Amino acid sequence: MDRLSNQTLAQLAQPGPSYDRACLRPGILHFGVGNFFRAHQAFYLDRLMNMGLAQDFAIIGAGVMPGDAKMRDALAAQDHLYTLVEQSAERSDARVLGPIVDYIAPGDHARVIATLADPAIRIVGLTITEGGYFIDAATGHFDPAHPAIAADAARPEAPKTVFGLIVAGLKARRAAGHPAFTVMCCDNIPHNGKVTREAVVETARLSNPELAEWILANVAFPNAMVDRITPATSDRERRMVREDFGIPDEAPVFCEDFIQWVLEDDFPAGRPPLEKAGVEFVGDVTPWELMKIRILNGGHAVIAYPAGLLDIHFVHEAMQDAQVRAFLEKIEADEIIPAVPPVPGTDLQAYFAKVAERCANPKIGDTVRRLCLDGSNRQPKFIVPTIAHRLERGLPVEGLALESALWCRYCAGITDSGAVIEPNDPNWDSLVPQAQAARTDPSAWLGMAEIYGATGQDPRFAQPFARWLAMLWDKGTRATLDAYLGA
Repeated sequence: MDRLSNQTLAQLAQPGPSYDRACLRPGILHFGVGNFFRAHQAFYLDRLMNMGLAQDFAIIGAGVMPGDAKMRDALAAQDHLYTLVEQSAERSDARVLGPIVDYIAPGDHARVIATLADPAIRIVGLTITEGGYFIDAATGHFDPAHPAIAADAARPEAPKTVFGLIVAGLKARRAAGHPAFTVMCCDNIPHNGKVTREAVVETARLSNPELAEWILANVAFPNAMVDRITPATSDRERRMVREDFGIPDEAPVFCEDFIQWVLEDDFPAGRPPLEKAGVEFVGDVTPWELMKIRILNGGHAVIAYPAGLLDIHFVHEAMQDAQVRAFLEKIEADEIIPAVPPVPGTDLQAYFAKVAERCANPKIGDTVRRLCLDGSNRQPKFIVPTIAHRLERGLPVEGLALESALWCRYCAGITDSGAVIEPNDPNWDSLVPQAQAARTDPSAWLGMAEIYGATGQDPRFAQPFARWLAMLWDKGTRATLDAYLGA
């Protein structure tokens, strides 16, 4: 077998779709067909389809970034099939998934708008990363003055951003008398549905205030919490799929065996019966959202930067390092978990124990570099709000100040051993000189209002940050972790 395809499915030893893909009908357009989406939302749809359900909710993919073309081409070449490998510490199980039936080529904006206008499309999904929502960190709100949004406002008939395209699709539906679709954000952002509503409505308001009001009245934006550790795919994973499972797949996805999706049930245009596939529907997702963002995503940042400075490659190797693991456990116990409100039916200590177990899974092959990625978008969402929460209550932030100092030290671009850190953030070119300047003037880093807002100016945070940063430069990561752990 040279290539995974509809024709070669029968030759596989591994399970694949039990449903007839030729009978599937699109009901979802999804922006951002990356590994996480394919391991998470598409996984749930495939599970339903194998039950004989949701046959009219097949997925059409869409991307707006040039880099999306690589995924689109890889999936198109194999009839949009792909292999999902779920890995626990004990075993690996592979399955071929088939809920994606098409993927619109990046740049074909006219076809995206036409598909959005199709009344068969009842859900528009988003996994466009935390940095894709044009949020001004200084205000915490959508930035309508961003050049990409301003360009869409100037030419609303030819948009290029996700939000401009959604607005154009909704405008066409309204003109045709079709009901609005539901916009379902699945990115790791607090109140992600609310954030997405603001982005869509305010993009519309710039060129068509009347349409903006119609969107507010007619479009649903449910909040969601999503979770599954899904590392990037490399030649290593492609080779493993071929050698271990006999599947020639250019776009496999490897993930952990844990999965969670908590979702608000607000789908006026209809939805698949996702509860039958394990999705938990709730009236307010906020408690689960805060738990995940602060304990898991914040915990990832705690692991990431000391491990990155110590030249540790894999996340499970970082968890095997006594200092890094103790650092994670102390910050979680002392500062992060106490900042998480109660979650119905959930023991927060047990939740963190599961997080630690997942991070220690050696099968995943998740890299420290991936956890370090895009700190300028992740820190304001996963770490800084916890700092602000504690400061508002007069509580210490020693550990979180050290985490922030470690991120700053990492962004200086060199590890403790002298190895060069390759660019690992969309804003790397500006972060590096600011991190280097912070070695003698910490305010050069804390003054980034788009990251820290007013929190960076609070002496209760700024003073321990400066102390830890000086120690990191003077004595190194190991000695600094020792000082914190011994305090």
